[in-house]
Amino acid sequence: LPKEIILGALESAMVSAYRRAVNASSAQHVEAKVDPETGKVMVFAEKEVVEEVQEERTEVTLEDARKVNPTVQLGDMAIIESTPQNFGRVAAQTARQVIQQRIREAERSAQMTYFERQLGEIVSGVVQASNPQNSTVGLDMKAEGIMPANQRIPGEKFRVHDRLRAIIMEVKDGSRGPQIILSRAHRTFLRRLLENEVPEIYHGIVEIRAIAREPGQRAKVAVSATQPGVDPVGACVGVKGMRIQAIVKELHDEKIDIIEWNPDPVIYISKAISPARVSGVYLNEAEKTATVVVMEDQLSLAIGRDGQNARLAAKLTSWRIDIKSVVEAAGDTLGRMHSEPGMRLTAELEKDNVARISEILAKKAEGRPITPEEYTALAQFVDRVERRSIERQRAEEKVNAEKMAEARAGIPDVAFEQPLDVLELPEHVFNILTEADYTTAGDLLLAMKLSPDRVLGLAGIGPKAMQAIEKAVTETRFGVEAAAPVEEVVEPAAAVEVEAAPVETEVPTEVVPELAEGEAAPEAAPEALAETPEPVTVEETGPEATFEELFKLRPENFKPTAEEEDKLDKKGKKGKKSVEYQFDEDRGEVVGRKKHKRGDAEWTGEDW
Repeated sequence: LPKEIILGALESAMVSAYRRAVNASSAQHVEAKVDPETGKVMVFAEKEVVEEVQEERTEVTLEDARKVNPTVQLGDMAIIESTPQNFGRVAAQTARQVIQQRIREAERSAQMTYFERQLGEIVSGVVQASNPQNSTVGLDMKAEGIMPANQRIPGEKFRVHDRLRAIIMEVKDGSRGPQIILSRAHRTFLRRLLENEVPEIYHGIVEIRAIAREPGQRAKVAVSATQPGVDPVGACVGVKGMRIQAIVKELHDEKIDIIEWNPDPVIYISKAISPARVSGVYLNEAEKTATVVVMEDQLSLAIGRDGQNARLAAKLTSWRIDIKSVVEAAGDTLGRMHSEPGMRLTAELEKDNVARISEILAKKAEGRPITPEEYTALAQFVDRVERRSIERQRAEEKVNAEKMAEARAGIPDVAFEQPLDVLELPEHVFNILTEADYTTAGDLLLAMKLSPDRVLGLAGIGPKAMQAIEKAVTETRFGVEAAAPVEEVVEPAAAVEVEAAPVETEVPTEVVPELAEGEAAPEAAPEALAETPEPVTVEETGPEATFEELFKLRPENFKPTAEEEDKLDKKGKKGKKSVEYQFDEDRGEVVGRKKHKRGDAEWTGEDW
């Protein structure tokens, strides 16, 4: 223990001994100081400064108080040395108990800190007691660990003074010190054993990807190499299985399967089913289900005793695994081809093989022997049909994703951030949609565009409710800001380009339609030629003219066309009389400012 803790315990013990010796009140401030060099103990007590002392425990004269503090006055409180000459036997016993208590508390605190850092790590200890409920194990720093019965490997029996290894699973602060829970059944115990026995795992050359374990019976470990040229399975097994055998012995003869991890789920699941040989693995990614097809002689091996092998493989891969024999899979495939509408094309393609497959299945049902060639035909038939089904499913998912993207493109992004109540739906409709997980307005708009019948199919949604929803969806606008009434920007009707080099002609290039043989070219309309603005030449402006200079030189080139003026007139606004064009330096473009008439008031210069 640190020296400061012991000195603090001594000082606290001296304070308790002083209070016991002189019968001091707990309200009186008392402190003790221990000189670490000489060991001398000095006790200081708070006393009131008076003219005449009547109670030595709480009072001191002004003369004695000013020896300690020259500025003290009558009625003040002063800290005065009050070390007794002899504490006595009772006070000494009190001091001894306090010191022991403080030392125990310091030991518990140190134990708690030490074992919290060891959480999840392997520790070694000696069995001190064992019964059917739990085992007590002596650990470092005079600590004791408890191993419950459910954290022991089934079949293990411990005797007193046996040495064992376990991981620290939990550390709790108890009244008698830290309560340490040990485990040998947790999968982390297997991980730590592999790290201790396999240097490649400890140094990060081989990585443990996943562990599935049923203590005392079987475990599966998926490993991968982080460096090329390293065999992860061979590194874990060791020469002649020396490394893995040491772990099996520690785990009470628990069988361990080491498999190589693969990013492809099909290959990974095939290896996870080992030691059984797999004919095919077919995934349903939407439901995260894998159908594994094996030959008849491999079915019991793939499933394992009481389904243990399949259960561990499912835990290891995080896929729900359905294991079928090739005969069972072929029968299910034939049934799907006749019952599912989406399998009609596949049934048409396989119509020449269906009769043979049916014949083989009939032979199996009658108990007649099937040749290896017939088993192979069944496996190939299942593989072809399943692959076509997966391709069809992926094509459907792609089409659905495109529809989803197309429907979502027409909905503003802000709609998916707005809560559902912005649509101002009736209360009962709002409650039904909220319970159906429509949390934002964008979710409801997307559902209405993709499948309105799905919304209509919700319990409590009828034709009237659908009308209210459609009305709210139609009337609500997201991300559309009202146009400012003071200033509007009119896009220029024509743009003028200034080339760096002199041009030979200033007439804009016109696309001339192809003429039939003998047909004369049409004449240009006089009105169109008259309305064509005169272009700006480089000689007038120079090659580096600014947009503002062009506008000042030819302002008529930037005015609205006749068609745009008509649109302004249709809106009830006198475009020609109430629009003024000017170059906006902040925007860097030509803008048109409009006058707006407010009621019957006359236009003024401030109404632009």
